Amino acid sequence: MKKRVAVIGVTGAVGQEFVLALNNHPWFEVKQIAASERSAKKKFVEAIRDPNSGILKWHLREPIPEYVKDMIIESVDDIKSENLDLVFSSVESEAARDIESKFAQDIPVISTSAAYRYEADVPILIPGINDDHVALLDQQKKNRGWKGFVAPLPNCTTTGLAITMKPLLDKFGAQKIIMTSMQAMSGAGRSPGVSALDITDNIIPYIPKEEDKVRLETGKILGKLIDGKIDPAKMKVSCTCTRVPVIDGHTETVFVEMASHTDPENVKKAMQEFSSKISVTGLPSAPKDYLLVHEDPTRPQPRLDREINDGMTTVVGRIREDTVFDNGIKYVLFSHNEKMGSAKGAVLLAEMLYKKGYI
Repeated sequence: MKKRVAVIGVTGAVGQEFVLALNNHPWFEVKQIAASERSAKKKFVEAIRDPNSGILKWHLREPIPEYVKDMIIESVDDIKSENLDLVFSSVESEAARDIESKFAQDIPVISTSAAYRYEADVPILIPGINDDHVALLDQQKKNRGWKGFVAPLPNCTTTGLAITMKPLLDKFGAQKIIMTSMQAMSGAGRSPGVSALDITDNIIPYIPKEEDKVRLETGKILGKLIDGKIDPAKMKVSCTCTRVPVIDGHTETVFVEMASHTDPENVKKAMQEFSSKISVTGLPSAPKDYLLVHEDPTRPQPRLDREINDGMTTVVGRIREDTVFDNGIKYVLFSHNEKMGSAKGAVLLAEMLYKKGYI
């Protein structure tokens, strides 16, 4: 029997990614979908059709899966927990807190919003990176008197950084990080999103709240779970987050100071060994290569690397020694913000929790 799931916020950019990621899933079946009141009581395909022009606001390259086209969108209040085993939430943070807490009283909620990320009893989970933090969900349920829980993903900009830093922290004791992100337009969403007139032929050097999110989340994800609390990783993180005219995929340049001297070849080897032993191997949404290190100095590139393993692989290139930091290493990474950094990463998280008996 497949687990019965609902997708909340189904008509938005992330909601559509959920629709695609759950198509013909071997473990999960979408039984209910919900969106805003203006979409309620409509078939999915009609809710995303502009009534004046007839244009379908389907944002993905792949066609709309058949299973969802004629599904009736419900209001959130009409979604009943007793008919479900799991909720995927892609709601904006302002509304997400009330919606997610409502469902978490009875069933698990996997969320892409920031509503609960910074609560002490809520882990920010990346499958394969901090799997042991899953135990904090038991504490969360006890603290709040819930039968379910809220398990949020990190901000999509944090995802690639935390994934690449995990083997470096474990192996070489990373102490300081300076990162500059070049983030895709899709990361701003479609409504309101980024104005074409603002982003064309331009770079916008500020994304509200983004830099604090990366700093806080990286420490929490890479920290240690001790006596029911997360002790953040003892490293300093500084970043500059920018928006660039790329459709999908975040590129980041990373400078790291290690506790001891290492060289690019050992860093490459550490990343490859970590990838080869990753805990999520074999899960339906897990990529063949969790981390992929390029030898070509012109890689990674968004246009060439965003479709590797359906956007679930974090790609690294240009690993070099840094001459400013003591024991410094620098590299470039690429992570797909709408796949591993969002809906499909959330499905991978649900798969991990399912295997561990939490769903």
